[in-house]
Amino acid sequence: MHFLPEKLDNYVVKHSQAEPKLLQELSRETWQKVLNPRMLSGAFQGRVLSMISKLVQPKSILEIGTYTGYSALCLAEGLSKNGMIHTIDKNEELEELQHKYFQKSAYKNQITQYVGNALDIIPTINTKFDLVFIDADKSNYVNYFHLIIEKMNKGGIILSDNVLWSGKVVEELDPKDIDTKILLEYNSLLNEDNRLETVLLPIRDGLTISRVI
Repeated sequence: MHFLPEKLDNYVVKHSQAEPKLLQELSRETWQKVLNPRMLSGAFQGRVLSMISKLVQPKSILEIGTYTGYSALCLAEGLSKNGMIHTIDKNEELEELQHKYFQKSAYKNQITQYVGNALDIIPTINTKFDLVFIDADKSNYVNYFHLIIEKMNKGGIILSDNVLWSGKVVEELDPKDIDTKILLEYNSLLNEDNRLETVLLPIRDGLTISRVI
């Protein structure tokens, strides 16, 4: 979902850093072989994630929603020396593709993959996080938040993807649309929780940056 006019969006992309070759390969293979390739973060948002991670220089990253591993590799670019990224996805069919590109990368020893329900897995990860990226099933965004907030280091960053949900957040709510309902609740939660400083950016389908005070 792009909220900018196409010409302006193209200009933004053209004047931002290009994606690394490995990520170009992963993007191409995702579009060739995987269902719903639009779920991929993509080149521009990937560079945004990379830049934020480089600014934070996290020792520990949690990603909820690996998909094919593109965003994990972008976030890994900012890891501090000996830092680790823990990435979770429920789709076991994607594990091999993720692993293939993780092993090709410079961060192969800094990425831990998990397959299963993130709500069950997150409590078993015995660490605190400097950076969290939430990009999974929208109906559980509030549940993910309540699981991770106590596992965040002070000054840590929570990134939340798809928070504009193709503009549905400003349309009349369909009572049967659980995803939009939860996202509306989630966006309010991030903005009102006194433990956070939050800014919602209209990047692609909406990306929220929340800083733990």
